[in-house]
Amino acid sequence: MTHRPKKRSNGHCRIVLTGGPGGGKTTAGDLFRREMGDRVAMVPEAATMVFSGGFPRSTLPHAVYAAQRAIYAVQRNLEDVQAALFPDRVLLCDRGTVDGAAYWPGEPHHFFDEIGSTLERELARYDAVIFFESAAVGGMGIEGGNPIRNESQELAVKLDHKLRALWSKHPRFMLVPHNPSFFKKISFGLAVLDGLVSDLGCKKHPRKKR
Repeated sequence: MTHRPKKRSNGHCRIVLTGGPGGGKTTAGDLFRREMGDRVAMVPEAATMVFSGGFPRSTLPHAVYAAQRAIYAVQRNLEDVQAALFPDRVLLCDRGTVDGAAYWPGEPHHFFDEIGSTLERELARYDAVIFFESAAVGGMGIEGGNPIRNESQELAVKLDHKLRALWSKHPRFMLVPHNPSFFKKISFGLAVLDGLVSDLGCKKHPRKKR
């Protein structure tokens, strides 16, 4: 059964940028926000906020469980806050609530059982998904400006595949594949994003003069 994304409480569209580590989603989101100005509100990556704020990062299963529960709660509330603060803007989410299922030890449905939800319900929170494939899939390094990233290249590929399997079930899923040229990849991703905003009928406001 296909679940249509329901209308947002703020009457506006909510788009997720996701993908494996080192995919370029954060860069694309920041560039798009700068270009669109007050038409877009970013929902920052919850995991980065949680771990950079002092939450211990460990590979022990019980520690991962605790971390993913915390990240899920922060993600939902960040989206709610941004929707309340910017009711007339497109919400651009740096990852979404489904991501935790890929990082959860064990089967994805265990994650949704733990948070009292389902994959279908979480996918329905969003109007569209743009998936930035990890550079690791193309055999390239994923080092970047995120100091909390600790995934190996092999793990990055596995996470990319798990994330794609989950998010691709969304009825409006768009893939930005790996490209040896980061510039070309980001340019393609921005074009996809701009097209989605137009296709979804997101209200457009006049740009403010700088």
